[in-house]
Amino acid sequence: MESRVAVIAIIVQDSSSAVSINALLHEYDQYIIGRMGIPYRTKGISIINIAIDAPQDAINRLAGGIGRLSGVSAKTVYAPA
Repeated sequence: MESRVAVIAIIVQDSSSAVSINALLHEYDQYIIGRMGIPYRTKGISIINIAIDAPQDAINRLAGGIGRLSGVSAKTVYAPA
């Protein structure tokens, strides 16, 4: 299966979801190129960016799983195929 390169942008408003986010990221760690997390204390949120190289269905499952968590939103941007 062909892989795609993408970035998943995650905004965390509910810090209690952090354990679930990390568990999901651990499931897909073989595909993750890099990760950057920034706590934005002034606004009470965390911003996480995940660079990933994986089959498109794996990227969709990961982003969907993260986006379904309480207090979390996620959007994916794909590199041109």
